[in-house]
Amino acid sequence: MTVRRVLTPFLIGGLAAFAAPPVMSQSNSAQNDDLEEIVVTARRREESVLDAPVAVNVFSGRDVVDAGIERVEDFIQFTPNVTLATSQGIGTSFLTIRGLTQVRNGEAPVATLVDGVLQFSGIQFRQEIFDIQSIEVVKGPQGAIYGRNATGGAIIINTQRPTNETDGYVNLGYGDGNEFRVGGAIGGAIVEDELYGRLSVNYIDRDGYLDNLTRGTEDDPFEDLAVRARMIWEPTDNLSVDLRANFARHDGRGIGFQFQGVNIAADGITATGFGTDTGPVDADNVLPIISNNPDIGARDTDDFAAKIDWETAYGTFTSTTSYTTIEEFADSDQFPYTNARSAPELFGFDGTQTGYFDLEAWSQEFRFASPADQRLRWEVGAYYLDWERFVSLSTGVDTGNGILRVERQPLTNPLNPTTSLLADDNENTATAFFGSLAYDITDQLEFSLALRYDDEERVQFVSPLQFPAGQPGARNEESFDKLQPKVTLRYQPTPNQNWYATYGEGFRSGQFNQNGIAQVAAGAGIIGVSDVADQEDSESFEVGFKGQFLDDRLRLGAAVFTTDVEGQQFFSFIGAISAQILTNIDDVSLWGGELEMVYRATEQLDAYAAIGYTNSEIEAYAVDPTAVGNEAPYIADNTFNAGIRYELANSLFEATPYVRLDYERRGSQFWDVNNSTARSALDFLNIRLGLQHQDWLLSADIENALDEEFNSEWVAGGFSAAAPGRIWRVQLRYDFF
Repeated sequence: MTVRRVLTPFLIGGLAAFAAPPVMSQSNSAQNDDLEEIVVTARRREESVLDAPVAVNVFSGRDVVDAGIERVEDFIQFTPNVTLATSQGIGTSFLTIRGLTQVRNGEAPVATLVDGVLQFSGIQFRQEIFDIQSIEVVKGPQGAIYGRNATGGAIIINTQRPTNETDGYVNLGYGDGNEFRVGGAIGGAIVEDELYGRLSVNYIDRDGYLDNLTRGTEDDPFEDLAVRARMIWEPTDNLSVDLRANFARHDGRGIGFQFQGVNIAADGITATGFGTDTGPVDADNVLPIISNNPDIGARDTDDFAAKIDWETAYGTFTSTTSYTTIEEFADSDQFPYTNARSAPELFGFDGTQTGYFDLEAWSQEFRFASPADQRLRWEVGAYYLDWERFVSLSTGVDTGNGILRVERQPLTNPLNPTTSLLADDNENTATAFFGSLAYDITDQLEFSLALRYDDEERVQFVSPLQFPAGQPGARNEESFDKLQPKVTLRYQPTPNQNWYATYGEGFRSGQFNQNGIAQVAAGAGIIGVSDVADQEDSESFEVGFKGQFLDDRLRLGAAVFTTDVEGQQFFSFIGAISAQILTNIDDVSLWGGELEMVYRATEQLDAYAAIGYTNSEIEAYAVDPTAVGNEAPYIADNTFNAGIRYELANSLFEATPYVRLDYERRGSQFWDVNNSTARSALDFLNIRLGLQHQDWLLSADIENALDEEFNSEWVAGGFSAAAPGRIWRVQLRYDFF
């Protein structure tokens, strides 16, 4: 890495960003004219956001309700240098944080924890947000602190804790796409001062937003039911047992793609061959949906967790146990996703496809941490994860009689016979040992060191029924490991200012592609593909600042970073057999920064702004050296977020009217290593009108008010997934205490 690349972000970033929450809290101090103090757990202990030497964006439970945050996508849009693509089914998402990216079937570049329990799979990530106490988005490598896959940071979601007080809420809503939603929660003491419980439910049902011209129906229906039960037992002051069960059932879309290189008949929906009628092959080309088969996806998740905290005179012992099962299925038209049949005289290519995932996992973590009120603080621990995954991808003949479900065996049914099946079982384990210490050199200067060692063992059993590629019945085994250090230095010249510098390394395990992919890719002219995707290692430096000014009414944050990534994982696709492939870029360099501001202008007016910039460059790519110098895929080069919340002085029905305007600009980005086409920059405006009472909130929202038309994802070769345009909804929430 050259000196120029290290120094450039410091020179052009000047400042850059940290941790000021981009959502303005309604809760203020007694004077009601300064910003609320925010407590975070970004380092696994409670401290002021100003004291934490890490870039973190925070959303309180009140912020979540006030801003209408109801999905993972909603809080991501408020976070600079973080983007999320959400094409395909509910279990598929592509998170990018400071240039570290997630790809289809790959691991997320963040550790996601819910109530202190680490999620093990990216399929769990997209979920509805309800009955939340707080959300923290922590940036920078956090593997040594938060665990597996935390190369780019951690997302910490805390649901509402039950207490002695009986409280809860009921929520009703209606919106675009014939959407109906209902939810609520109730919690309180089961045994006063000892046993507490809370039950939360959220249900959404809508027809969809995107029209299928062939079928005359919406192509993206959405039905989601989530039920969460939480119980906390605290028999003594030094013992807490936190039990949580979560059940989620989802039915929606499966694939959602169209192909841009197709010739269309005079009816506008029937494919006649390959050509340019629906062109150009361009990431800005948004196609109507013309597939003749329904696009169906489903995900069932059952999740159980137990967290025990036992405080002793020497420190706190924490045990976290989790068990999760996930089943996901999708079926749709096969490439090229059109109103055609498999008969050669019509198209010769169109068919059907299915995808099936069946996962089961349990994990155990032990931690022992010293008391937080001493000059030298330390923590040690161990983590173990065991998970099994079966995955199958199939294609079939489209006879016009629908799509039959394929899980573990190919079909010979003449209504929809199977033409290819890639299927394998995977038995995987992950083991980690970690520790950290922090030492106050002076009252203003702190040094901390964290260290984690991860080892993952993966075994693949190829189905004996797989065809036509690969080695049916084969057994393959690989292991991946890395030692991940993190060093942080924090200097606080005053209680309201914090300067920090960090160095950290990150690790994402490699994994198996489906057996035979390399053979199929070579036949399709795609070089450099292996049946094994290698691990991804990263090395990051960061310098940041945060502070409060103007009598605590203005909060500023800044950070600059550089990251070098070896083996960055990315995605390729072969439509003929619906083959989804992970490959590696040898070396990618990233640098950039963020600058954030939150300002309480008056008692009625709050404002925020945040800008992020990420420069990416492919430094080495042995498969195709001509890609060296290109930008890495899935990375928006800049993000900008800004907004205001204004309360009207006059009340209505003893409630306070307010308006929120939230603007997001997402910079242009490429989708492949060859930079064949970029999606242009996007502009989003969300509008919320609210009537806030002590006991209830009536709100009306318009998302994407500018009606931006865009593809949520584009895959090299001309595969595009349209995103919905403008969306409206109204909701009424009633809180009881």
